[in-house]
Amino acid sequence: MPLYKRKPFPLAERPKDLKPQERVFQVRFTKEIFRDYGEYLNRINLYRQRIWTCKVTAKTNLTFEEALVSEKHATEKVQRFPKELVVPVLRDVQFSMLTLKDLANKIATKLQEQLSEGTELYGKRNNRVYPCKIIKVLAEEAGRTQYEVAWLDKEKKMTENAVVNGEDLVRKKLPFTRDVLKSFIRESTYRSVPWVLHDKLASKYGISTDPPEELRCNFSFQDGRVVRNRKRNRKEEVSKEELRKCKSKKMGNGKPEPWIPGEIAEDKLKKEPIKYPIDDILVQPTSDDPVFTERPSLSRDFQIPMDCVGDLLMIWDFCSSFSRLLHLWPFSLEDFEHALCHKDSNLIVIAESHSAILRLLIKDDRNYTTSIQKKKRKPKITLVTWAEYLCDFLEMIGDADLSNYITTVRRGHYGLLDIHAKLGIFRELVAQALTTNLMREKLDECIEQRQELAATRRGEALEEGRQRREDKELRKAEYDGKEIKGRSLKSVENSSNSFENGNHSRQNGDVADKWNKNALSPRGKHAVTNRKQADTLAKSNGKQHNMDAKAALENVKDSSKKGVQKLVRDDGKEAMERSNEQRKEYLEREMEKRFIRTNSLGKDRYHNRYWFFKRDGRIFIESSDSAQWGYYSTKEELDAFVGSLNRKGERERALKKQLEMYYDKICLEMLKRSKEVAHKIAMEEAVVRRSTRVRAPPRENPALAFLKYVNKWKED
Repeated sequence: MPLYKRKPFPLAERPKDLKPQERVFQVRFTKEIFRDYGEYLNRINLYRQRIWTCKVTAKTNLTFEEALVSEKHATEKVQRFPKELVVPVLRDVQFSMLTLKDLANKIATKLQEQLSEGTELYGKRNNRVYPCKIIKVLAEEAGRTQYEVAWLDKEKKMTENAVVNGEDLVRKKLPFTRDVLKSFIRESTYRSVPWVLHDKLASKYGISTDPPEELRCNFSFQDGRVVRNRKRNRKEEVSKEELRKCKSKKMGNGKPEPWIPGEIAEDKLKKEPIKYPIDDILVQPTSDDPVFTERPSLSRDFQIPMDCVGDLLMIWDFCSSFSRLLHLWPFSLEDFEHALCHKDSNLIVIAESHSAILRLLIKDDRNYTTSIQKKKRKPKITLVTWAEYLCDFLEMIGDADLSNYITTVRRGHYGLLDIHAKLGIFRELVAQALTTNLMREKLDECIEQRQELAATRRGEALEEGRQRREDKELRKAEYDGKEIKGRSLKSVENSSNSFENGNHSRQNGDVADKWNKNALSPRGKHAVTNRKQADTLAKSNGKQHNMDAKAALENVKDSSKKGVQKLVRDDGKEAMERSNEQRKEYLEREMEKRFIRTNSLGKDRYHNRYWFFKRDGRIFIESSDSAQWGYYSTKEELDAFVGSLNRKGERERALKKQLEMYYDKICLEMLKRSKEVAHKIAMEEAVVRRSTRVRAPPRENPALAFLKYVNKWKED
């Protein structure tokens, strides 16, 4: 039985006083029976979580059913464990305190070195090696062990006995691996460290169940249970007053806080904040939650039984997804459902669907082609002969249940078959079609094209990122250029100020010259020299000022031109961004066209699955046990459902993300379907009004639109 948190999980007891006609719910793989659907659903959800461990192999992260399968396979391997080695291995396992790995290594080494009775190996005889079997282990003589062996012939029959030494025996590899040995140990015990054998197994092989004396001090063995003895805590023997004096704990402010065992202050009971998202079942409502809308009720107006809805969707999705490969004109899900429920045996949509898949099997040139060639049938299937080819297919697969319908189909009464039989035949056809070489080539082509489109999208995204970085660097360079130009204009202003100061100083120099006109002292000569240098500097500053003014004027003209260029560049940038967005949308559409299979959108808190098919404007809901189906078909229902999802749960968070991603597309399909439904209702009312005056032909009724189906892609 699989382990839950390393412990055996008890199954639910069978309800008492069950009545023969009482409706109950049974778990398929455990045979548990529940009267309440909620309890049954909770148990199913628990079994589907990856929290189970295989008891035999110790594999973790399995569902309950996967753990059962793992235990079954491992048990089959354990049952092939050599019988002659069971007793010595179990004796070494009983009450061992080693870990599983060390215990397995110890036993394997011991079996490799010490040979036991019944072991088959090779022995040396007349300088040659012959197969033999150990009959008895004799006593050691002079530190050497001797064995009585029986020589074996080619058919492994014992011919004669002999006594050989241990060094004359050629040891073979163990007939099992260490993993098998570990599985055997787990299967044989109910407790680890110390390892304790099952009582029935120990009594069967005469192995003692009395624990050794050293284990009795640490463990209690009572009523088939092993309990570790708890040692008395020394801190509990000390009084609280003494502990207050000698034990203390440092607080954040540096003050000692008395430590008392068993007592926790209320301010210490601070729960750690929960990190969302978590498992949806563990989410509890809080005050900061948004207002969730009420989940809308599901529509369940299917024409077929509830247990057939899954097969119906699978078959229709296959025919729609591979319609071009099958040369089958697409048809709506409602038309396919109505056609399956119709009693007419010669419906075009049914005949063409069967014929398209059968033609694919003929092209594959394998078993089905061989079977029709033996019956000398033509490779071309028509609307008249399709039933005969279908009977040949049913005979080929040899299914006992479906073979019962061959006579009915051959007589031309396909429409009288039960809906389960029709979907069962379709299901086998689809299963055979998926194994054909043509289908595999198509799938490989789709995968390759999707990979190429994905690589193109990644390359364009990298190029776009590189372009953005270059634009950013260009803008940065322009910004730095503007700063430099601003500094140059400021230098022009400073030079003009210096020019004015130079003129002013020259005027002052003239006055001083007049005042010192007759002065010939060295001081006067020095002043004249300074005045000449000042005049020269003023003239040079004036020329520089004129040059800077011209440069500033040219910079203004260049900036105006660059402003126009920037506007043009911005317009081009916007156009480029629009073009990139259109390119991304195109690549997304092309990748969606090449999706191989339809995956579910996700699960809600109750593990219900949600499906959206590209050619049907509805969201289908499958219950966790696949027994119930429903759907949403309007935008209002979709909005209400999205508003009811809680992002704190792992499943509903992922589901809401998927719904938001495809929201526009789903709403568009729902709007299209609503218009078609409204149009059909209006047409039906018109037919009813007209039929009150003149009897209208039945094919004008929109509900019978499937009768007008024509395969426009039919092969010649």
